[in-house]
Amino acid sequence: MLTVEKREQIRRAYHVEEKSYRDICDELQVSPKTVQKALASAEPAKYTLHTPRPAPVLGPYQERIKALLAENATLPRKQRYTAHHLYTVLQAEGYTGAESTVRGYVAQVRAAARRPKVYLPLEFDPGQDAQVDWGEAEVVLHGAVVTVQVFLMRLCYSRRTFVMAFPAQTQEAFLAGHVAAFEFFGGVPHRISYDNLKAAVLRILQGHTRREQERFIVFRSHYLYASFFCNPGQGHEKGGVESAVGYSRRNYCVPRPVAESYAELNAYLAAQCAADDARQVAGQPQPIGEAWAQERPLLRPLPACAFECCVVEQVTLNPYGQVSYDTNHYSVPSDKAERHLTLKAYPFEIVVSTAAGAIARHPRCYGHGQTILDPLHYLDLLEKRPAAFSYAQPLRQWRATWPPVYERLRAHLEAQQPDGPGIQEFVRILKLHRQYPGELIAQAITEALAHDCAHLTGVTLWIHNLRHPTPAIPPVDLQAQPALQALAATPPDLQTYDQLLPGGN
Repeated sequence: MLTVEKREQIRRAYHVEEKSYRDICDELQVSPKTVQKALASAEPAKYTLHTPRPAPVLGPYQERIKALLAENATLPRKQRYTAHHLYTVLQAEGYTGAESTVRGYVAQVRAAARRPKVYLPLEFDPGQDAQVDWGEAEVVLHGAVVTVQVFLMRLCYSRRTFVMAFPAQTQEAFLAGHVAAFEFFGGVPHRISYDNLKAAVLRILQGHTRREQERFIVFRSHYLYASFFCNPGQGHEKGGVESAVGYSRRNYCVPRPVAESYAELNAYLAAQCAADDARQVAGQPQPIGEAWAQERPLLRPLPACAFECCVVEQVTLNPYGQVSYDTNHYSVPSDKAERHLTLKAYPFEIVVSTAAGAIARHPRCYGHGQTILDPLHYLDLLEKRPAAFSYAQPLRQWRATWPPVYERLRAHLEAQQPDGPGIQEFVRILKLHRQYPGELIAQAITEALAHDCAHLTGVTLWIHNLRHPTPAIPPVDLQAQPALQALAATPPDLQTYDQLLPGGN
């Protein structure tokens, strides 16, 4: 084999040292034909296969494979031949070779028929265009590894990107991501490009015509921007945000971010997006932050109020004081409940309302068939039915986590007022959680038990004392008033108060 080193030796011997063919052949132990090849070009010749390699087992079936692959073009996309199916067809026709051989030949035929994709380089005007997409990432949330859905919006001119995590790709999360992105960018792009996602598109019609979701149309009308939907399966039409999905996952989520809540996680992601302003994208004349400073004044202004990103449903109260949404049940205060209520489902919260306003708020549950109870919602009912205290599910859940001093108070009250009144007094104390934080109430109960005033009035008094402690009064300095020093040192005569007793003067 003629190596590049041997080729250089031959060329140098002939052109520089001016040796003859015979001398070169003798010294380097090569043939005249090899010398001729080396002198023809300094570049090594590329290997060319002049005759096909023998394929004694697969060879008789190669034309059959090509015919079946050509037939694929006439079949529906989801009913075409796979490499494995081709292997089973050939086996039935007598093929005895390995499946891997068939797969390799199928890959060669497909690669030869595939044309390279060529894309147009695009250029955008500042403030005009943005792109939106969803992605996934793994994070550590509440100590467990969770896969979150990541919303991304990217300004096409400055390349500034906003990233926000949600538990699911719901329509309300999709709209809430827009609202947060607009606030992050300081304005609204004139046009946003999307995939044909269900949160926005109800049905794909001919060409670029879409039947859109009504809620999405209302949202777009609120912010007054235009939308553009890519052709199905043509993600390259919004390639900027497609690449941003991978970039944000590699740079913001490696290693996995650790957070106790979605609020903490999204604060971290927003900080990462802001820090990315210092980066200069390859091929761009300036960093992202400087380009965004030019783009921001050209964005549409934000409306006076943000869009309310929620799903609104009319719900009916069940016999247990709960309403249902998306297979989950949420409790409602027993003293404010009505038969028919309005439920608003936000990405992270469920709000239940009457005509007078909101009466219940819960963290939104994305499980199935779960019951989310607030024990404060059932206290009025328990005050009327103290015998159910030990069996009420909301209180049993609460008792598993409340401070031990609560059990001491309950036992004390039941001993003082057995057969119901003690539990009723205890429930009235628990109602203080509607006004004050739990840590303050636990401290007040501890002081009330220590000072032998463990009842509603005593606990309330200690809450007031803890919130508004009496300031210490410093002693009066009478150094400059010697005539008053003896008066200040005289202790008061407490027997004077005996005059107020019966028989006193």
